[in-house]
Amino acid sequence: MREVLDELDRRYRAGDTVALGTVVSTFRSAPRAPGAAMLVAGDGTVTGSVSGGCVEGAVYELAQQVIEDGVPVLQRYGVSDDDAFAVGLTCGGIIDVFVERVDVAGFPELGEVVASVRAGEPVAVATVTEHPDPAWVGRRMAVWPNRAHGALGSARADDAVADDTRGLLAAGRTATLHYGPDGQRRGEGMSVFVHSFQPPPRLLVFGAIDFAAAMAQLGAFLGYRVTVCDARGVFTTAARFPAADEVVVDWPHRYLAAEAAAGRVDSRTVVTVLTHDPKFDVPLLEVALRLDLAYVGAMGSRRTHEDRLARLREAGMTEDELARLCSPIGLDLGARTPEETAVSIAAEIIALKWGGRGEHLARTEGPIHAHEDSAVPGQ
Repeated sequence: MREVLDELDRRYRAGDTVALGTVVSTFRSAPRAPGAAMLVAGDGTVTGSVSGGCVEGAVYELAQQVIEDGVPVLQRYGVSDDDAFAVGLTCGGIIDVFVERVDVAGFPELGEVVASVRAGEPVAVATVTEHPDPAWVGRRMAVWPNRAHGALGSARADDAVADDTRGLLAAGRTATLHYGPDGQRRGEGMSVFVHSFQPPPRLLVFGAIDFAAAMAQLGAFLGYRVTVCDARGVFTTAARFPAADEVVVDWPHRYLAAEAAAGRVDSRTVVTVLTHDPKFDVPLLEVALRLDLAYVGAMGSRRTHEDRLARLREAGMTEDELARLCSPIGLDLGARTPEETAVSIAAEIIALKWGGRGEHLARTEGPIHAHEDSAVPGQ
């Protein structure tokens, strides 16, 4: 829903009634992940996408119906034997889309949810998408780490869903949970889609060089909150790094240690060390490689890398800690320019995040996406 949030909030504040279609489950080679959303306003305006174009027309028609009658619908879209290009996914995937009406009366918590997302405060929205009693379907609960607003249908269900939603929120995961009709953790009948909104992950770019400017721009494009840090104030200016959210003049190791102590880095944080200067690199990597981070990469030639490893060993770093270092940084794409190098670094970050191998897809077999399921419920 994040990609349609601004338009949803604008319509909501204006008192408009809209329909929101959200991907809640995917199977096989689905084009978009759970949480992808498409907003349809009463005037026919469309914002967002649930499939990249495959089934948007069908969802649009369903959304208009939901705006009219207010009855939420969980609809499955997949390959149609008769006319796959009309209402099916030509990629062969299957998605479940939940279409619901959104207005002030039906979702009074939305304003507070939007405010939390914009402030970077973790929040999740739990919505009943399936239940034996149709009156439960579409009920929502907004859940924060320390509070919850809304009700699903019973105190037992509210407590169970709130607890499990906080677990997903802490992990930054969006998923569908399954319960018995009254929230029993063992049983079936009720499905609850939990859409987690964590603050964007951080990309810390150390080294105020031209490669850093390209990395900051690509990091912002990928959805990271980007910080560029260097101790040399003459080079470390906002004008040189317009894509960065923050530009910090400080010694890199001191800045990273302070951010870690303040709890502002986590297991989603990416660190790229682009200075290739040992007086900056070595103290910084001593800090970074001992933190629980998503990625630590350092730029430099193979000779620079070997020298860096020797210095880190002398500083007392273990082989296990050194094994977490991606250096020389990036995948072998034959990159030459700063922009191409940034792409190679981003490719390595994405590959490690999702378990990719960086190979030509044309030379591989099997599912394209590592998360693709081979089985579809009910089949």
